[in-house]
Amino acid sequence: MTEKPRPKHLTQADVAHLMSDPSPRTRARTTAKIAAEFDAAALSDAERRIAEDIFRTLVKDTEVLVREALAAHLKSTPELPHDVALALARDVDSVALPMLKFSEVLTDDDLIEIVRGREPAKQVAIAQRTGVSEAVSDALVDTGNEAAVAHLVGNEGAALSEDAFERVIDNYNESTSVADSLARRPNLPPAISERVVSALTERLQAYLVSEHDVSPDIASTLILQARERATATLIDYGSSEAELESLIEQLDRKERLTPSLLLRVLCVGDLNFFERAMSKLTNLPLPNVRVLIHDKGMLGLEPLYTRAALPKGLYPAFRAAVSLVVETDYDGGPNDRKRYVERIMERMLTKFEDPTMRIAPDDIEYLMAKLRQLAA
Repeated sequence: MTEKPRPKHLTQADVAHLMSDPSPRTRARTTAKIAAEFDAAALSDAERRIAEDIFRTLVKDTEVLVREALAAHLKSTPELPHDVALALARDVDSVALPMLKFSEVLTDDDLIEIVRGREPAKQVAIAQRTGVSEAVSDALVDTGNEAAVAHLVGNEGAALSEDAFERVIDNYNESTSVADSLARRPNLPPAISERVVSALTERLQAYLVSEHDVSPDIASTLILQARERATATLIDYGSSEAELESLIEQLDRKERLTPSLLLRVLCVGDLNFFERAMSKLTNLPLPNVRVLIHDKGMLGLEPLYTRAALPKGLYPAFRAAVSLVVETDYDGGPNDRKRYVERIMERMLTKFEDPTMRIAPDDIEYLMAKLRQLAA
């Protein structure tokens, strides 16, 4: 491995040379050379102090070209004195942006101060850092800078609290770029993902009605189906208990814990979500709900279902779905979740071809349509 060349005997004469040379380009080249060779671990204490003095002189240079050269070569230097890094970060954009995007010397307090300085390009650069703390993210969300917020929510290294995500959705709900970045961000809290899905589908519904002459009723039905399908995909087994509770609370508040969503969730095998949703709908403690659902012979499910005020005609479908989910296991092979859902779907369809099932013809057609949508 080739060692980084170390500066040859840095002296006070280097400072004098930089100050006396009248050519900005010459000073910029000299600056770049010294900055590129700066490595505190390879310098003696005396050389390091001389190099730092040179940098403190250069941050005050009247020529932007010189300061740009300094920032370009010191942006990723961990040993850079904090005062030098901060001076460069507060400079004009061409000097500051590399420091704001890459320098690990800058503290959260430094970054928040600069974010609040209302300089859009600097806000964007900070939003693009490899790591952005919740405190800095909070400050960026409150800037009103759409470009910075779009970069922030698309940055996997940016930590955002659930409250910050809520403010993004509330304050930038007309921004296509922010919505696109949110939609692409992995590992969103389920409650936030559901709000994104809801906002996007509502916009799509308005578009269908206004631009494609689709009747409001048909558009509403299409959007409900799309939203429920998307919501069901948000509920995965990696979600924490707190995240599931937050999502269920939000869905209930917006009257979206619908029978079709609950049936859809059961048909993809998520009994945990169904149990928690029934707890919310019946206002019963979760342990009690689980006892009723898993009661031998499923005798407890019907009174629970009735208390939740779900449609009577669909009770046989729910009973069959719960029974199948309890009985069906993963096979343990690759893509077993996909095969698990396929087995649930096949068995549901088989059950409802049984003429002994007590379900009205209209309800059968309704359920079959729902199941076909799930299988599509």
